[in-house]
Amino acid sequence: MRILLLGSGGREHAISWKIAQSSMLDELFIAPGNAGTRLHGKNVPINPLNFDEVKKFVIDQDIDMVVVGPEEPLVNGIADFFLSDEQIKKIPVIGPNKIAAQLEGSKDFAKQFMHRHNIPTAKYGTFSKESLNEGLRFLDNMKSPYVLKADGLAAGKGVLIINDLNEAKSELTAILSEDKFGVAGQKVVIEQFLKGIELSVFIITDGDSYKLLPEAKDYKRIGEGDTGLNTGGMGAISPVPFADSGFMDKIQNQIIIPTVKGLKQDGIDYKGFIFFGLINVKGDPYVIEYNCRMGDPETEVVMPRLKSDLLDLLEGVATNTLSERDIQFVDKAAATVMMVSGGYPENYKKGQQIYGLNTVTESIVFHAGTTSDGPTVLSSGGRVLAVTSFGKTLDVALQRTYKSLNDIEFQNAYYRKDIGFDVL
Repeated sequence: MRILLLGSGGREHAISWKIAQSSMLDELFIAPGNAGTRLHGKNVPINPLNFDEVKKFVIDQDIDMVVVGPEEPLVNGIADFFLSDEQIKKIPVIGPNKIAAQLEGSKDFAKQFMHRHNIPTAKYGTFSKESLNEGLRFLDNMKSPYVLKADGLAAGKGVLIINDLNEAKSELTAILSEDKFGVAGQKVVIEQFLKGIELSVFIITDGDSYKLLPEAKDYKRIGEGDTGLNTGGMGAISPVPFADSGFMDKIQNQIIIPTVKGLKQDGIDYKGFIFFGLINVKGDPYVIEYNCRMGDPETEVVMPRLKSDLLDLLEGVATNTLSERDIQFVDKAAATVMMVSGGYPENYKKGQQIYGLNTVTESIVFHAGTTSDGPTVLSSGGRVLAVTSFGKTLDVALQRTYKSLNDIEFQNAYYRKDIGFDVL
């Protein structure tokens, strides 16, 4: 099979690393890719949001399947674009159509969906510029802390958790009246704060059946002890110690099965990955959010723990035969730690030369924000590398990752030294 993978981050490097191991693969192209993905396929300078360019490449290169890594092309309707075009409609796109991608693209859509299908989630209200006063009154009746979420995609920056009522009111006003989050903030979901410990659960589905992938837990804050600003993710672990078989049964029966059935009942054809952002509240799972793709950096621990052929599973999605495919996990723990540019998630420098990549032997180094200048690898983003290791236990996996991180350097590099601290 000839595969085109869209995206350029750590998630896409991990997916390309896994696809490259498949006996079904003839050639893999990554658009645009990074300095790491070129080790597993051919990088092509195409913007995943330029659907016409993607179409031309797919036709010219006789591509058999398109795998979409990030959410933006999905929310913008790349699957619909393919289906509506006579020349390419038979080429499967792994990723949901525009309506299905609203599970991530609109917090209000997701909340209404969960409410309709009795899927456990926090109580909420949705407000626009026109109903701002109602929103302010809604806050008066809520308990602190106050959770405000921009309805649309805001690059991971659209969620605010605020302790003070007056501050929450002024932030709500800023989002709705002053366009603080632009188009993403035309509506705001205010929801009850849930106290508990979070985890990420993933499935792949062909719309009828699904396969459960290894679960993971990621660490969002920049500072140790989960302090400081929110980031795209500073590390992840898998498996999650508290997600025992009883808890996972609850997740499947109360959340996953009602989601897959609910999409079908609503006439929504969903093909691809669903990422459930969950929280364990006193032993019961609640949905914080849905995403219509794999997580990052969770993919960097999920793909290494997937024993099965990923391309076989993806073909099962494309041909509606997923139920016939086998899925197995590696019986080891995996841990990844993100190496980021100094100053991230605020201002940081790009173009820093990275040293020591070839000295790492005990870990897999997934590139998140890198580019290459000949043999030289340079940083090109805030999150630069994800260093992943296996271990018989989580503790051993983390020790290996931290040992490997010592061998890699670039100017002002930073990483958290406490990933996994809360579950060990």
